[in-house]
Amino acid sequence: MASVISGCDSDTRLKVSNGEPIAIEGKIVLVNYWAEWCAPCREEVPVLNQLAQTHNNLVVVGVNFDNLPDSVVSEQAQKLGIEFPLLLIEPEGRWGQPRPQVLPTTLVIGADGRWKKTLVGPQTAEDFQAALQ
Repeated sequence: MASVISGCDSDTRLKVSNGEPIAIEGKIVLVNYWAEWCAPCREEVPVLNQLAQTHNNLVVVGVNFDNLPDSVVSEQAQKLGIEFPLLLIEPEGRWGQPRPQVLPTTLVIGADGRWKKTLVGPQTAEDFQAALQ
């Protein structure tokens, strides 16, 4: 089941709602915007889960596009099989990027903590692998 991240402490840590931080320093971060009603978002979940489990230098986090309450987001994430952590507070502007207007959208943040690219629309495992290069 996905952890829910309640906010951001600093540029190098994301805080999980239970108080445990996730270190992102020196790692590539994929920030995936999703919604339960978005069919391509649901199709990406297994790919993102797999990436999160198989890449030690990668952190995958999700942002619910609809800004729903924690309990609803957690329930939807469980239904969709999301296993990566979820941000409750949208990181809009944290990496100098506006809130996406199209779903799914994934921000690629480099190991240096800077925005590298934005992937708009459904992505395959190959698309994500290419973006990580």
